[in-house]
Amino acid sequence: MTSSELWTRATADRYDAEESELFSAVVLGPTLDFLAELAGDGRALEFAIGTGRVGVPLRERGVRVTGIELSEHMTARLRSKVDEDTLPVTVGDMATTVVDGEFTLVYLVYNTITNLLTQDEQVECFRNAARHLAPGGRFVVELGVPPLRSLPPGQVAVPFDVSERHLGFDTFDLVEQVLVSHHLTRDGDDGRYRRDASRHRYAWPAELDLMARIAGLERERRVADWDGSPFTQDSAKHVSVWRRPA
Repeated sequence: MTSSELWTRATADRYDAEESELFSAVVLGPTLDFLAELAGDGRALEFAIGTGRVGVPLRERGVRVTGIELSEHMTARLRSKVDEDTLPVTVGDMATTVVDGEFTLVYLVYNTITNLLTQDEQVECFRNAARHLAPGGRFVVELGVPPLRSLPPGQVAVPFDVSERHLGFDTFDLVEQVLVSHHLTRDGDDGRYRRDASRHRYAWPAELDLMARIAGLERERRVADWDGSPFTQDSAKHVSVWRRPA
């Protein structure tokens, strides 16, 4: 097992409701368009498929999707939506778990590569993607750009959500290149908040390009979002595509 923190049953049970905005057609539509075009008539493998937010509707579009997921609880939630024959999932980590066959597309969405807490494990994730790709196949990663420009000297925290029912902020260890994402969520109307926290290893776009080169992949494209908008120095995230040479 890698250093990824395991999702608990309680977290898995409330995941879809808490991330409901990400399930909207506005968010999912461009994501599915982007991935389906790259998959073509081939097979797609999703690392850290979770509850199937992307994998299930991509399968419904006719793409033959397979998943790898570390948390059995997240996999159980996915199983309530689709059966094993339609969308097979192997329980294991995305850095070392191998499934049968070749794929035209391997993809990893929503910052999930940062769940691997060491650089070595993130490199192994790229190598694992490469070993699953057919010649000419692509590896896609969606990842936020570390917001370190928001840190004035002496400050270690950056807020990312301040809303009526949720307060979210990240604290940064600049030496270890690790952030802790803190969430204070109000579940009911009694004024009490639930506190959660998770650790992540952030990485820069150029660092991912080097990981890809180590794995034998070549960068093909980098955009600011699934809609293909240009990636600039002000972009908050990127969607990057690397290709295995034919």
